[in-house]
Amino acid sequence: MLSTSGASACSAADLVYRHVKDRVLTGDLEGGRMVSEGEIAAALTVSRTPVREAFLRLEVEGWLRLFPKRGALVVPVAPREIDEVLDARALLETHALTDVARRPHDLAALVGELDDTIAVQQKTHDDADLAAFAVADAEFHRLIAEAGRNSLLTGFYRGLRERQQRMTAESVRRRSTTAESVLAEHRILRDLVAAGDVEGFRTALVAHLDHTHRGGHG
Repeated sequence: MLSTSGASACSAADLVYRHVKDRVLTGDLEGGRMVSEGEIAAALTVSRTPVREAFLRLEVEGWLRLFPKRGALVVPVAPREIDEVLDARALLETHALTDVARRPHDLAALVGELDDTIAVQQKTHDDADLAAFAVADAEFHRLIAEAGRNSLLTGFYRGLRERQQRMTAESVRRRSTTAESVLAEHRILRDLVAAGDVEGFRTALVAHLDHTHRGGHG
């Protein structure tokens, strides 16, 4: 068992924090599920003290809701949160493309990066690695958002990344056809980026986000 004294306690709490948060973001710990300190302590062979510290940190960040003597509830993704995240992403990514489309060299570099990320997504899909697929999905959209040169908007978008990753993981787990649809739509978005077609990109992006996270494919 890891020591929980001094610096080791901090290390153990960080380990627990990363472990639990990763499981929330990948959908392994689904929204609405209760998780106990004992369960996590046993899984990581640590005492309950660092687990309690990690749970408190995750509650502050909004991922868990603590119930004394019962454990922690994984906070579900609320419909309003989905709407707000998707609206923000559509605005920021479209704005970024508007900017980068004026710079042909940078646009070509972005397209190359998108191609690489789509290849990673294809492999994770073929390997049935849903968690890695969700990470690659977030990377695809991050590349577009950060191609714009507005550092304030880029910083704001980074704050959405973890929520985006979790939402994608949940969508892929919930509907088996979602991953295939995401790949096909990413290729369409890539082509629109390459063409510098901002309006076409905006329309396709809004439809893509709706299909992926609101079940537009049925």
